[in-house]
Amino acid sequence: MAQAIKRLGIMGGTFDPIHYGHLVAAEGARHAFQLEKVIFIPAGRPPHKTGRQISSAHHRWIMTELAVASNPFFDTSTLEVDRPGYSYTIDTVREVRDLYPGAEIYFITGADAVLEILDWKNVDELLTMCWFIAATRPGYPLGNLRRRLSGIAPARMNRIITMEVPALAISSTEIRMRVQEGRPIKYLLPEPVEAYILNRGLYR
Repeated sequence: MAQAIKRLGIMGGTFDPIHYGHLVAAEGARHAFQLEKVIFIPAGRPPHKTGRQISSAHHRWIMTELAVASNPFFDTSTLEVDRPGYSYTIDTVREVRDLYPGAEIYFITGADAVLEILDWKNVDELLTMCWFIAATRPGYPLGNLRRRLSGIAPARMNRIITMEVPALAISSTEIRMRVQEGRPIKYLLPEPVEAYILNRGLYR
């Protein structure tokens, strides 16, 4: 059993690759919500990304490890990478609750991902098990988020909190495209992650 933690963050994502937007969002949430730890959990087989090729779970997990190594409040987990089948958030949150009994859980993700939450597996149960922090870039029209989620009961909707993160203008899609086109990615993501991408020939 893990040590007793009262407030725990989960940073979910494909992390293909992880970048400073993810890290700034996690650190902002850690500070704002007084989280004792934030666990980065790379998706194993994300059900919403079936239309495009994604890097192997092994590469994405190593890049995540490299990215968070310097922050003592950050950790990584292979819960989803090790689990067979598609990676559903509900299964991950259940496992984390078993590992950290009694912890208040805050699931940190992008506002774009939260827009799809109505399609997530067991969403009503999920919203009783954890808080959602929807990280958004400045100028993002939050009215879109509220309209899209209008089908969620108000008591559940109160479990979704928005948080502005300036660095979210960076995107994994843009980084992959820049690598493919031979453009620089320096200062968009941690140097060890940049070196890993270039040394392994990812996104070429």
